[in-house]
Amino acid sequence: MLSVSPLDPWRTAAFRALDADVATVLGAKAAESFAALRVRTVGDLLRHVPRHYLAGTELTDLATVVEGEHVAVMARVAKTEVFEGRGGFAGGRRAPNSRLEVTLTDGQGRLTATFFGRASIVAWWQRQLAAGVRGIFVGKVGSFRDQPQMTHPAFVMLDEAGGVVGNSEEKERIAELSRSGLVGLYPATAKLKTWTIAECERLALDALPAEDPWPAWVRERAGVIDLADAFRAVHRPDSRAEIDRGRQRLWFDEAFTTQVAMAYRRAENARQSAGPRPRVPGALLDAFDSRLPFALTEGQRDVSEEIFADLARQAPMQRLLQGEVGSGKTLVALRAMLAVVDTRGQAVLLAPTEVLAQQHFQTITGLLGELGQGHVLGAPETATDVVCITGSTPAARKRAALMQIASGEAGIIIGTHALLADNVSFADLGLVVIDEQHRFGVEQRALLTDRAHARPHVLVLTATPIPRSVAMTVFGDLTVSTLAQLPAGRADVTTTVVDATRRSAWVERAWERVAEEVAQGRQAFVVAPHIGGGKEADGLGVVELAARLSEGPLAGVRVGVLHGRLPAEEKATVMGAFAAGEVDVLVATTIIEVGVDVPNATMMIIWDADRFGISQLHQLRGRIGRGGLPGVCLLVSSAEPEAPSWERLAAIAGTRDGFALAELDLAQRREGDVLGASQSGGRSTLRLLRVLEHADVIEAARALAEEAVSRDPDRATPGFADAVTQTNLLAGEEWIDRS
Repeated sequence: MLSVSPLDPWRTAAFRALDADVATVLGAKAAESFAALRVRTVGDLLRHVPRHYLAGTELTDLATVVEGEHVAVMARVAKTEVFEGRGGFAGGRRAPNSRLEVTLTDGQGRLTATFFGRASIVAWWQRQLAAGVRGIFVGKVGSFRDQPQMTHPAFVMLDEAGGVVGNSEEKERIAELSRSGLVGLYPATAKLKTWTIAECERLALDALPAEDPWPAWVRERAGVIDLADAFRAVHRPDSRAEIDRGRQRLWFDEAFTTQVAMAYRRAENARQSAGPRPRVPGALLDAFDSRLPFALTEGQRDVSEEIFADLARQAPMQRLLQGEVGSGKTLVALRAMLAVVDTRGQAVLLAPTEVLAQQHFQTITGLLGELGQGHVLGAPETATDVVCITGSTPAARKRAALMQIASGEAGIIIGTHALLADNVSFADLGLVVIDEQHRFGVEQRALLTDRAHARPHVLVLTATPIPRSVAMTVFGDLTVSTLAQLPAGRADVTTTVVDATRRSAWVERAWERVAEEVAQGRQAFVVAPHIGGGKEADGLGVVELAARLSEGPLAGVRVGVLHGRLPAEEKATVMGAFAAGEVDVLVATTIIEVGVDVPNATMMIIWDADRFGISQLHQLRGRIGRGGLPGVCLLVSSAEPEAPSWERLAAIAGTRDGFALAELDLAQRREGDVLGASQSGGRSTLRLLRVLEHADVIEAARALAEEAVSRDPDRATPGFADAVTQTNLLAGEEWIDRS
């Protein structure tokens, strides 16, 4: 990571102004109301741009309305209908309540606006909302009987010239949305209306300096307008063409800021020195290869050669290895680790959880056999010690392992965050392998690599296939290798969606099928979205589900429970028992999502599967079918078949192609989540850029960033220096930094 102090002043007025707390422009009270919109700085506010624009008599495309959002729509009233109902008490007597349903249309789509009140009030609303009139309706979109609906929206009716029908302060403010040309409709909240956001944007525009953060040559080559002009174009536009020019500049800014930081990191890494680790013939790696009971896949051989070439160079390797579930990434990583051990170096495998660290330890020691028993009498001369340190490792065992690491006896070190402790000292750290690396912060990883005598090589593993557009953006300083080919002997896995509400008999049959698998000597996973045993969420958690199964359909079956709240020793015991075949059915949370390898497990039931994302479902399914026996995965859901979650479930059931699923996952999710902001609670650097839609913008920004580094290798250009500073500061707990 490039060295940047959080206290360094911004070198350009533009970055300084955009990074200022939004309270400096709006005041503390108004700033608090923007927190729900992830707006913390002036830059966040100015990049909170309208989703739609209204012009004159133009109607809103109702197909773009999204359930759960606060929206402002301009539409015509297609019809109104009054329903009489029973009401509450008023003045000591029952007052009859009525319901008015107003059907809005844009000429094609429909949206219902519903109002409740006494008969006299409803009659007044009905006169205001006569069929054929046009109005602006502001409120939150909900759902009733699987159809979008707004309940009690604020509204103003307009005549054909755009004038206000009726009068009130709120109506006047709503009516402003239809005056003076194009008006933006902002993503809003119940407490923060679109017109209020528009007023705040005007205040922010007035505080923005004219200075542009990028040199003139960058703007000219990119073909974009000045930044201040771009913000005015999206917030106070005169034409659609002006909006497009503003958006193009803001998309470019987000892409270029990230790509400049990535380009400087690549350049800095190329200047670093890591001890070359060339492959040593006839040593531990060759001994390991000769004892493998199976042949490497072509993909494993090719990727290994890429890694060996990197290790032999002076510059430190910075490589991402992505692969399908079960493609053999751990084996490729182990061969790289053995190549480093052959040079008398050490290799660390850093895992995000104790369960995964223990699983890696068992897998690697199992593959190595006597080659992993370095100082045991009778072990081969080339053998090395393998140690594992986690937070729950007993003190005596940890002290012994620390001594082996410090002396160099342990060539392979496996562990969790416990390896980041100050008392871990390495003899010659040559390679750091980071599994599921987005779960580690930049500062945490630096603690490990900074202890090496020379900068170590780094190999990052991810079981989540990365679309190319994301790889360019968030893994831009890593060389990417891909494993798509599955090893021979992997069985097929059939995936079926089970409708628990309408097909309850299917759920009963699912448990019968689990019992049948167990009767044949096989094992099964049951996964639930939360632990349970409290008030966490609706539906059954792991605790309740395990109890019901043990007392009901799986009575007599050995059922184990695994979740994050269990003591580390108990987690290890349960996982060990399942791996040894002493537990038939493991009921667990997503703690088993990655790394768990039990070839005898042939069935998985994912309870409330609609609560999981595509990537999680794909990873979970990858825990079965790892032996020679075919697998069955059942996705149980009580969601309505029309719900968006069923599209995810159908996609999982339809393919095992992780790369195709990754593209769909990205298309359905906000990039901020994909890039890690939701995991860290921080702000993503991407607010407007959509990495699937704007790959061409990212490509152009990457090329210009490379030229920027070649022109200014020392970051003397103020805007370039600020881009690195901003990206580093925002990347503290995000995927965006891969150093």
